[in-house]
Amino acid sequence: MNSDNLPQLLKTGFHLTLGAASFAIDTLQDSIEREKNLAKLQSDLGLLTDELLEKGESIDREARNFVDNVFGKPSENEKNDSEFVSDPQSDTTSEQKSGEPADNIPKPFSRSDAQQEIQELTAQMAALRAELESLRADNSERD
Repeated sequence: MNSDNLPQLLKTGFHLTLGAASFAIDTLQDSIEREKNLAKLQSDLGLLTDELLEKGESIDREARNFVDNVFGKPSENEKNDSEFVSDPQSDTTSEQKSGEPADNIPKPFSRSDAQQEIQELTAQMAALRAELESLRADNSERD
């Protein structure tokens, strides 16, 4: 086996597995889809394999885009769309190509930012818990 083809082989196997898992889920969840999928299984397996591979690649792309969006990493398409347009007359950057103001660009969190935010939220939760206990004590005294 050629070691240069191993990463591509693993990637193809991963995509095929994703497609097969999606195929199985569709088959189990929907009775109409079940009939179609069972008919596909009985027909040409080469076409089914190609379809599963394509579906797996699509799922992989969607999952990567979702993760990139959640963690604030723009995908290649978004990098091109979100470049700033500078006004040569003034030395300021006004808007993105999409027409949104430059201030609306989400900034990705660093690890220290996330830790600081977690600490702040924990402190807020502790304060709310203390306030709730105080209110409960006041209510029980009134009763």
